[in-house]
Amino acid sequence: MKRKIREKEMLTKMISYYCRKHHGVQPGGFCKDCGDLLNYAHKRIDSCPKGDDKLSCKKCTIHCYQSLQQEKIRVIMRYVGPRMIYIHPVFALRHLFNELRPTFPNRKK
Repeated sequence: MKRKIREKEMLTKMISYYCRKHHGVQPGGFCKDCGDLLNYAHKRIDSCPKGDDKLSCKKCTIHCYQSLQQEKIRVIMRYVGPRMIYIHPVFALRHLFNELRPTFPNRKK
């Protein structure tokens, strides 16, 4: 699966879980703020200049998010991150391996 698609799917699951636990929205649904944040994040992922070659946003030299949205995503990830191994173990392990993968700045295709 392409990196951007996986990243969008993971982000969708994380925001959905956070919204359900903090805003009382049904599973798979989003409140207005979380829905807007998800749409914003999907647009930023689509327009990422590094494409499918990037590692993780945390390690990226380019920060695409505006500071307000970046802080909201950070809060969500801090809450959902430790719980991901129980919620979606495959996504959690894949994310962990990507975080541990070394960066190769001059990698050729």
